[in-house]
Amino acid sequence: MLASYLHATVLNHNTLDKALSFHLAGKLSSPNLEAMQIRDVIDSAFRKQPRIGEEFRADLTAIRERDPAACGLAEPFLHYKGFHALESYRVAHWLWEIGRRSLALHLQNRISELFGVDIHPAARIGKGILIDHATSVVIGETAVVEDDVSMLHEVTLGGTGNVTGDRHPKIRKGVLIGAGAKVLGNVEVGEYSKIAANSVVLINIPPHCTAAGVPAKVVGKPEADIPAFAMNQMIAHKRGSR
Repeated sequence: MLASYLHATVLNHNTLDKALSFHLAGKLSSPNLEAMQIRDVIDSAFRKQPRIGEEFRADLTAIRERDPAACGLAEPFLHYKGFHALESYRVAHWLWEIGRRSLALHLQNRISELFGVDIHPAARIGKGILIDHATSVVIGETAVVEDDVSMLHEVTLGGTGNVTGDRHPKIRKGVLIGAGAKVLGNVEVGEYSKIAANSVVLINIPPHCTAAGVPAKVVGKPEADIPAFAMNQMIAHKRGSR
């Protein structure tokens, strides 16, 4: 039943870049922008900024290695909206950087409508990123997400109110952010830290720490050296505690 879909999306293309541009363009198209127009933009982004190809390959590998539900590479490539939203953002970010900001914001709107993920095109996001499930993820304009970060659905990297300038979180390398967590304001989550599900982070979190609660505070240290890889959502309790 899916033979023609698989052929058109994957087998009909001689590079992974071409397959992804075809796939994303079909999803992002609208009455205002046809798929071929969007595909031309995506192809230009891949050609003029080779880093994007390196990043989406690292993202795809991250899904395969960290998500137990992912069976190989084809499944997330074809079906995972967290991957689709992130790679579409990468094109919008390229457009933002070269000054085509109206088109970048149009893509941001389409990404939000299609995938339920709202990433401002000015945000800076590294490679090897897993956005698992992805529904209701929000990443603000001045947010920074470094390499090898994992986050789950309903994560917000947002501001604290009507503040201008550099106002969004900085998430360092190897951090794991649990489902529903909110990191608000120009705060830093140090490398290889873990934010527990549904926590509200309003302060800087040091490297190699676990933070939990509303408001969040440091409650210990992750059991894994790289929490984003381990994907362990549990909080280790001190001996004798309940």
